[in-house]
Amino acid sequence: MKSPFANLSKVQINKLYELLGVHIYTFHKGEEVLPTIKNENIYAIILEGSAQIINSDYNGNEILMENLSKDSIFGSNISATNNDNVHIFAKEYTKVLVIDYKELMNPENLKYKYFNEFFSNMFDIINSMYKETNERVKILEKKQIRDKLLEYFDIEYRKSRLNYFYLSFSFKELADYLAVNRSAMFRELKSLKDEHFIDVDGRRITLLNVKSINLI
Repeated sequence: MKSPFANLSKVQINKLYELLGVHIYTFHKGEEVLPTIKNENIYAIILEGSAQIINSDYNGNEILMENLSKDSIFGSNISATNNDNVHIFAKEYTKVLVIDYKELMNPENLKYKYFNEFFSNMFDIINSMYKETNERVKILEKKQIRDKLLEYFDIEYRKSRLNYFYLSFSFKELADYLAVNRSAMFRELKSLKDEHFIDVDGRRITLLNVKSINLI
């Protein structure tokens, strides 16, 4: 993932922090990150660690909405955080930088070259986020677990055109991401493996016959 601070020196980053009046917060594993984000117009950047945006329904079922890692951007108007059932939890010790939207959009900032570089980086990352959201919608539109898995494999394959990839999260989190029952997903993965469509070794997924599962 591209860094919001790409092509900026440490001196420029410090000037940027001062210009935008940023705040930096730390959270421990399992702690809710910025619980008041629903009521604030802010942008946030993961400086260190990782977190997840989780949607919990009235039955207590959890759906993984978004994985946040170093350099990820989230905020009240670019992430699915407006619903009261949505929360952000730190997966480990996590450091988060917060920028007030009004400070970010101040037109006076445009006279600083380092700000323009930062803003361009932010724009590129947010565009990538929207692309990933569209990919997720394509997955969730599928009715059957197998079809959701194959759509997910297709997306991962197209990123590198390699016949293997590594899951960026656990299988439990994959089930949450696909919005399916974990046991049922494991059964489907076993079927795909038994039918020689895929091989599974830890978090490595190998696509044994790309064309046979319509990954073209």
